[in-house]
Amino acid sequence: MNMQVAKNTVVTLDYSVTDTDGELVDAGQEPLVYLHGGYDDIFPMIEEAMHGKRIGESAVVKMQPDDAFGEYDADLVQLEPRSQFPLELHVGMQFEGVPEGADDEDDEDVLIYRVTEIADDKVVLDGNHPLAGMALVFTCTVTDVRPATAEEISHGHTHDDNCDDDD
Repeated sequence: MNMQVAKNTVVTLDYSVTDTDGELVDAGQEPLVYLHGGYDDIFPMIEEAMHGKRIGESAVVKMQPDDAFGEYDADLVQLEPRSQFPLELHVGMQFEGVPEGADDEDDEDVLIYRVTEIADDKVVLDGNHPLAGMALVFTCTVTDVRPATAEEISHGHTHDDNCDDDD
């Protein structure tokens, strides 16, 4: 039976992401599995494009930075003393941190900072998503659609236990 993507279905997508010049940004090694129907489990524009699709059908979604990972925010780039970091440090390493001026009590403010540069006694950290500021093209193909369980619907996201409760 070939279900349609609709509210409260769990959708599996094969996807790839390129920039607007066609350069591959994310090869989508792992399929993307999400709960369809406005649960913010996936970008709204992609969800909209997938609505009503069946297994084997594809969509190409062009997204501006605002629709994807946001505009690049220069305020999220911080310069820190080299002494605050482990001896073994290289560009691309990631650390959790709280942006300057954020309330320490609020866990919502924790960002992942990437080391983008290491100078003699300073380290440049960037709290922007690596794809921030980029217009992106998502190519998605539906590989599976199934009804969501009541638990998935109440939690607002998929569960990965892949058990069949058919009997």
